[in-house]
Amino acid sequence: MYGYGYQYSAIISGGGNPAAALFAAYKSRVLTDSGTVENDACTIAFLESIGAGTDIIPLFDADAQAFFDRVTAASGSLNTTEQDAVNTLVVQMKADGIWTSMKAIYPMVGASAAACAQNLKSSSFTGTFTSGWTFASTGVTPNGTSAYMNTNYIPSVSGLLNSGHISVYSRTDLQSGSSIDFGSNAPAHFISYFFSGATYSGINSNDGPPGPTFTPTTSLLLISRIASTTAKIFRAGTLAYTDNKTSTSRPNQKLILGALNNNGTNSLFSSRQYAFASIGDGLTDTQASDLYNSVQAFQTTLSRQV
Repeated sequence: MYGYGYQYSAIISGGGNPAAALFAAYKSRVLTDSGTVENDACTIAFLESIGAGTDIIPLFDADAQAFFDRVTAASGSLNTTEQDAVNTLVVQMKADGIWTSMKAIYPMVGASAAACAQNLKSSSFTGTFTSGWTFASTGVTPNGTSAYMNTNYIPSVSGLLNSGHISVYSRTDLQSGSSIDFGSNAPAHFISYFFSGATYSGINSNDGPPGPTFTPTTSLLLISRIASTTAKIFRAGTLAYTDNKTSTSRPNQKLILGALNNNGTNSLFSSRQYAFASIGDGLTDTQASDLYNSVQAFQTTLSRQV
């Protein structure tokens, strides 16, 4: 392996030497990379043994490729820009030590329910969209009255009492009404950018009191618990509020995106456009900042950052 987690394979181009310059550059870079010389030296030896006409093809991180395969199997599709952005996101999250904390990651790429429902982290927790969603290259938008995505993730089954996070990347500045962006209730395991004038959230605790008011209600909003006595709200990677509510229990309800699952009854529907969401173990302040930086870079590559 070399560089940003890319693997390399070879094909014969069928005569001539159209990739000689590329191969020479690759060989030069590999031989100066002390971390991968041994493995890639074998690759170079093989490529040299098969002679001229060898093209080097970059392959994706294995977890990114598995996600692409799930999208294809579900009859979705991603363009090359989306694939590259997702691959870079995976590699960066691994480099930052965040990947292992994730249970579900929804990059919201592919502009279809089939593609956007897929969990980047694994084949578990594939989402299920109701009717009433609009899918675009910029993200997914619920109708605000009945639409939600069921993540099939139940905190009491798959989560921990004193370690958990959820996040959403909103592209809509909507400062009116009361809606929940992501989660379930009883106890609270949800987050809202705007609920009667302020942020409203909780992780395995009683809900309230209201948190800060954000203007605008865009960018990555995250709540994380890594201790029994506190949960923290981050916006755009910056700590904005510390909630001192003690954890009580984990809800036995599936988390949903775009509304609140309140003991099996869905309500408080949102109409914000979402371009990313995640579920997982609790993140430290540094990890919350790193996640934002990775997600923001991901959105920038897709020209949909806010």
